[in-house]
This record gives sequence, C-alpha cells and structure tokens, in this order.
Amino acid sequence: MHIKKGNISETMEIVFNDDDLPYEEEILRNPYSVKHWLRYIDHKKLAPNNAVNIIFERALKELPGSYKLWYNYLRTRRNQIKSKCITDPGYEEVNNAFERSLVFMHKMPRIWMDYCLFLTDQCKITRTRKVFDRALRALPVTQHNRIWPLYLKFVQQHDIPETAVRVFRRYMKLCPENAEEYITYLTNIDRLDEAAQLMANIVNDENFISQQGKSKHQLWNELCELISKNPEKVHSLNVDAIIRGGLRRYTDQLGHLWNSLANYYVRSGLFERARDIYEEAIQTVTTVRDFTQIFDAYAQFEELSLSKRMEEVANKPNPTEDDETELELRLARYEYLMERRLLLLNSVLLRQNPHNVQEWHKRVQLYEGKPVDIINTYTEAVQTVDPKLAVGKLHTLWVDFAKFYAKNGQIDDARLIFEKASQVAYVKVDDLATIWCEWAEMEIGNENYDEALRLMHRATVMPNRKVAYHDDTETVQNRLYKSLKVWSMYADLEESFGTFKSCKAIYDRIIDLKIATPQIIINYGVFLEENNYFEEAFRAYEKGISLFKWPNVYDIWNTYLTKFLKRYQGTKLERARDLFEQCLDGCPPQFAKHLYLLYAKLEEEHGMARHAMAVYERATKAVPEQEMFDIFNIYIKRAAEIYGIPKTRQIYEKAIEVLPEEKTREMCLRFADMETKLGEIDRARAIYAHCSQICDPRITADFWQLWKEFEVRHGNEDTMREMLRIKRSVQAVYNTQVNMMSAQMLSSAGSMSGTVADLAPGVKDGMRLLEAKAVEMAGTSQGNKPTGIMFVRGETQGAGKDKVVNPDEIDIDSENSEEEEEDEEVPVEKQSVPSEVFGSLNKNNENEED
Repeated sequence: MHIKKGNISETMEIVFNDDDLPYEEEILRNPYSVKHWLRYIDHKKLAPNNAVNIIFERALKELPGSYKLWYNYLRTRRNQIKSKCITDPGYEEVNNAFERSLVFMHKMPRIWMDYCLFLTDQCKITRTRKVFDRALRALPVTQHNRIWPLYLKFVQQHDIPETAVRVFRRYMKLCPENAEEYITYLTNIDRLDEAAQLMANIVNDENFISQQGKSKHQLWNELCELISKNPEKVHSLNVDAIIRGGLRRYTDQLGHLWNSLANYYVRSGLFERARDIYEEAIQTVTTVRDFTQIFDAYAQFEELSLSKRMEEVANKPNPTEDDETELELRLARYEYLMERRLLLLNSVLLRQNPHNVQEWHKRVQLYEGKPVDIINTYTEAVQTVDPKLAVGKLHTLWVDFAKFYAKNGQIDDARLIFEKASQVAYVKVDDLATIWCEWAEMEIGNENYDEALRLMHRATVMPNRKVAYHDDTETVQNRLYKSLKVWSMYADLEESFGTFKSCKAIYDRIIDLKIATPQIIINYGVFLEENNYFEEAFRAYEKGISLFKWPNVYDIWNTYLTKFLKRYQGTKLERARDLFEQCLDGCPPQFAKHLYLLYAKLEEEHGMARHAMAVYERATKAVPEQEMFDIFNIYIKRAAEIYGIPKTRQIYEKAIEVLPEEKTREMCLRFADMETKLGEIDRARAIYAHCSQICDPRITADFWQLWKEFEVRHGNEDTMREMLRIKRSVQAVYNTQVNMMSAQMLSSAGSMSGTVADLAPGVKDGMRLLEAKAVEMAGTSQGNKPTGIMFVRGETQGAGKDKVVNPDEIDIDSENSEEEEEDEEVPVEKQSVPSEVFGSLNKNNENEED
C-alpha cells in the first residue's frame, strides 16, 4: 500500500506492509504515546535504514521533547554509519540530527557527550572544541565533571598545546585538586616553567591531597628534580630558596636536596657557586648517609671538571702557562678534597653528638704532625664536652692534652691544664682521682718527687665538712678525700720517696677512713715487715680481719697465718693455735681446705701427732664434698707415716661411709689393695663384697675384673663361685629396679579406663613375680646383714621351700652356667694343704676319685 500526504510525498515515500497496519492504527489512536512509537520502531528494526529513520522522524515530530526517542534515534543513526568513512555525507546528516536534538535536549549531558565523542572521531578540532564549550555553557556546573574528562582527552590527542593549555587552565579553576594531571601534560609538551610554578603551588598548599597517592615528600623530590635538571627552562622560580626551604622542612633527605641544589648550579654553568654549595652541605649535614651522598657527588663533580679541563688542554695546539696553572689548581683542589674525607666525616659525627669523647680523640689523631691544630682541637673539645652528657671518659681528654704539652717539654703548660682539669665537675670521683694520679705521675717522670707528694697531699685534704663518698649531690672535689685510688697512689709514693713514719701514717689514715681493701691491708703488713716491724704488721693484719668478713678476709688470713708461722714457727704454738681456731670459726667450706692443711702441718712439725690427726679429722667434715676425697687421701697418707698402715683402717671405713659412690668405689679398691699387701686376704675379700653392692656390673666392669683377678691370685674355686654368685645377685637387684621403673612409666602412660597390666595379663603377672622376688631378696639381705663390713652369704636362698613357677620367668641360671663353665677354665692357683687339715673328709674324696 502506498500513501502520499501533502508535502511529505515530495521528499519521502512511506511504504506500509500488511504487518504494519496494526501499529499504524495504534499510532493514529495514540499519537503521543512513546510506548507505541517504540513498539512500532522495534517492529521495524529489520527494515531498511530509511524506513526506520522515517518512523523516528514521525515520532519526534509528534513528541519532540522525548529524551528516549532522541537518544535511540541518534544511537541508531550512529550505528548506521559506523562502518563508513568520516568524509561520507552521512556523518553530516547525523551531525544535523544532533543539532536538531539539542534544540530540545540541551540540558541532557548524555546527548552532549555522545555528540562530542562523535565529533572527536571525525577529527573536526575547531568544531569539536566549540561543541565542548557549548556543552559546558548549556549544562549546570554540577554536571561538568562528565564533560571535562572527554574535553581533556580530546585536547591531549592532538598537537594543539596552546589550546590545551588554555583548556587546562579553565579546568584548574573548577578542579584544582587535579593539578598533577596538568603538570604531567605540561612536562610532556616541555612547558617546564609553568609546570614548576604549578608544582610549587601545590607543594606549598597544606590542604592539597594528591589524587595519585603521592606524599608531600615525593612532590618535593619531583619539584627539586624538575627545577635542578632544567635551569634553562625554569625562570619564574627562585630555585635556591625553594630547595633551602625543603632542607629546613625535610631533614631526613638533606643529602638528596643538597645534591639537587648543587646540580642546579652545575647545569647553569655556575661551577664556583656549585662548589660553595657542596662545601656548605658537607659542613652542615649531621648523618653519615647524607655526608656520603654529598661527598661522592662532590668528588665526582671535581673529577669530571678536572678530566674535562685536561681534555681541553690536550686538544689545544699550544697550551699556555695559564692553562697549566689552572689544571694544577684543579688537581690540587681534588687531592685536597680526598685528603679531607676522614676529617670531614669526623666533623659530621661530632655535629651528630659533640659530647662523644672517642670522636674527639680520633680527630686529634687525624691532625698528627700538626701541633697547632692538635692544640686547637683539644681546646675546643674540653670546652664543648659537657661532663654530664659525655659519651666516654672526659678526663682522658684533659690527660692527653696535658701529656701533649709534657711530651713537647712544656711542663708549665701541662701543669696549667691539670690544674684546670682538677676543677671540672666530673660525674664520677674516679675520673677526678685519675687526673690527680696522672698529674703526680707526670711530676715523677720529670723527677719532681717532692712536688708529686705535695700534689697527693693536696688531693687527700679533707673538706670543711664531712661528706659521704656516694652522695651525688656533693661535688666530686669534696668527695675526693675518700678515693682509694688517690690514697693508694699516695701510699706508693710515700713508700718510695717518704719516711717510714709518714708512710705508716698514710696507711693508718686509709684504715681510719674505712676505705681499705684486703690488698691494702696486705701491702701495709708487707711494708711493716720489710722494715722489721713484725708485731706491727700482725696488728695491721688483725685490723684488716676486723674490718672484713668472709670471703673477703680469706687473703688476709692466709697471708697472716703464713707470715706468722714463718716468723715464729713453733715458738708460739698456743698463739698460733688460737689464730687457727679463730680463723676456722665461721670459715666457709670452699676456703677451709688450705687452712686446715696449714693447721695440720703446724701440728705435725711443731705440735703433737694426735692433734694433727684431730685436725685432719675435722677437715674431712668441714670441706665441700668434692674436696673430701683429697683430704681423706692426705689424712690416710699422714696417718700411715705417723702411726703405721694398720691405723688407716678406721680412716678407710669412715671414708667409705661418707664419700659419694664414685669415690667410695675407688677408696674401697685402695682399702682392699692395702689389706692384700698386709696379707689380710679375708678382710680384702669382705671389702670387695661390701663394695660390690654399689657396683652395677653393666657400668663398673673394671671393679669386677679386679675382684676376679684378686680371686685368681688369692682365692679358690669356692671363693670364685661366691664372687660370681654375688655378681649375679647384684645384677638381679639392678635389673629389678630398672623393671620397676619401666612398669611405673608404663602405668602412668596408660588410659584412664584401664592400666597396662589389665591390657596385658602376662606383663602384669611377670611384674608381680619380680616385685615379690625383689622383696624376698631385700628381706634376706637385711636378715643376714652383718655389723661393720657387709658380706654376702653363699647359701641358696629359699632352699626347701615351694617355689612359684612362672612361665614367663627368664632362665638366668642357664646363662650364668656358661659363665661358670668359662670361669672354671681359668687357671686358679692352688696351694697344697696338709691332709691332717681335712681329717676324714680327705678319705671320702679319695674314695670318690677311685
């Protein structure tokens, strides 16, 4: 069906199909319904482009204010020409459609955005820019954030820097927080001056927050790098002031910022100014890291400057004398810089902590061979270091300062330094005491002995009022009179250069002040002895003994007793005994051994043997357990020498009772060996039997081997069997103890509902039998225990009684029978015995042999 209507038939022809009639009828009934028009358009979506466009045009003519119709129409028109070249006339038709839509849709940002993007793809720069501007004018400012990203992207796509800059400036007025994007663009188009200005503004803006997550410090570093590397392009900023502001603000990046400032002047061609910056930086930084960064950059700059100048001079056909002079000057400057490195580093450490005494000493060493610099350094050091804040020993600076003058023969200057040093408010008295002692040693080195004594007298003069040595509220000068270091030095000087009376007065004064040590007391006694005042020396020792307690008094007692015995030997025996008794009263066990031996030696040489033995007896109880064995050995040896070997039996028996098991075994072996040498074979065998009760055959195999060898030499078959029986019984006892411990461990590890014995009846029965056997053996051994030395009887236990048969019992006899057979093979020495001894038994044995 073809329909022509008025003027429309002149430009377009509407063709209807039978399927279109229902939609047309709906439109005729509802011409202002967007839903019916969209339903009709959806029905015609597969129709030719022209037919669809006609329907859209008809709908928009009826509903020109419908955003939905305009949006779908423009999208459809864009899709229709998407595959065509941008020079196709269809693009212009779509542009006209957009323009017609904006008559009604000028407040819709989506339409403007689509139009701008469509024009951007057509590469129509001016027209696109004007449309963007129209969009910004038409839309409210709250919707500009949807247009600006497209606008900025558009101006950055094309090489139109002036236009882009003007657009960005407008954008900055609306969104100043996005300044970093503008700075990046300016940097890319090489407009660094404006970029630097903008970056300086955002760095100085306290409220600025980077959209890229950069900190203020990172922005500062970027600004410094930008302005320092491009001095020719950045003219609007005071670079020096900006970087120095950063130095005050970011103290943890001083090295980088100083290098940036120096690099700016280097790139500007101001080399002398760059050197000044490097020197200023080296003299101000306070960390080794910053110093290392700056010094390396400084050295590299001087090296490059020198090498470049050398190349220029080398390339000249006729270098002048000025060129050579300048070259030598630069070389000397570079060498001077490298020589100063350690000194400059030391300066950095001293700026970091000017109270570091050790660094001042290092600085003096760096000036070795330069006396003027050394004196200046010492002077600066002692004026700078605060005694209360000093790290190290401040007095060493004063001492080394004075020694430096003394070493160079300026004794008066050295005395002046010591005099000033003695007035410093040190933290510790010992520091001031060291000053006085060093002063006196300097005078002694220059043979001014009287002056040294006068100095010590000055140092030890009591103040106007008595003060405590450890009272920190008092000055060290007032507390110096109680310094043991000064008094010791004074006493040594008096011994060497003074009189006996003056030296004795010094020692007495030390004791009266109650600052003496055991060594001082000993030195006093030795001094008196050297001058033949023996009783005075002994009184001095007694004074020291009254001042100190154990263990500090041990050295005094030891020296006192040794000197007393050496002096009087046995002439004053009772007095010596009283001294020893006084010494041993309250003596700790760890110091008793030497004193008891000294006491016993006195009794042996000058007293009575009975008293000496009593002293040894006391010593065995007074010394620690680890020294008891040595005391018993000495006791036994001395008793054997004085009373004979039989007298030592009681000592052996006591030693066996009190010594620990390990030493008891050794003592038993020595006891048995002694009895064997005396011919007391039975006593020796009884000792072996007694000792066997503490000798597990698995651990102490040496003991059983010695007993076996003893029986081979002195026993017979019966005694050998008895030894083996004892060995088996001891081993059974130790095995029983091990099994009982294992059973306890298993039962403790069992579950709460049952025990190991319940789960394994065999184990349970075996353990009960072993326990019963252990109890039986223990009872038998206690019933047969003799008084004194223990001897194991050889009778078979339980003979004649009903034995409990245990199916799980281990047959020990079968294993031991093999040992018996092996033991029987050992050749045993036999001794012929007269037949009268056996009586009628001898006849029975002969009949059995027949």
